[in-house]
Amino acid sequence: MLVTFKSKAAAEILMYAIHAKPILDLLGKDIERGVITADETEHAIERIESEIAARRATRLATAVDDEEHVDPVTGPGEAVSFGARAYPLLEMLRAAHREHEFVMWGV
Repeated sequence: MLVTFKSKAAAEILMYAIHAKPILDLLGKDIERGVITADETEHAIERIESEIAARRATRLATAVDDEEHVDPVTGPGEAVSFGARAYPLLEMLRAAHREHEFVMWGV
């Protein structure tokens, strides 16, 4: 299933639900439909950036502790990181915050 994120501040973003769900769960939002209001965008940006930093730190710590088992191409953990998957939505949220717009999906 695809999730389409929409905002007047940015172009639409299509994301597979399996990849959108962890981001929306982090924000306490439902995968089926929802909205991040203009007032909520700043908090959403902070939460996503914090999660990206935490996962990066964990990934780096794992790489240092287990260097001999790290894939030289993809590194430790996921082939595509949470940060890379969240980046388009994070940029949409930043644009929405600047323009005081909302982000919605599932409608």
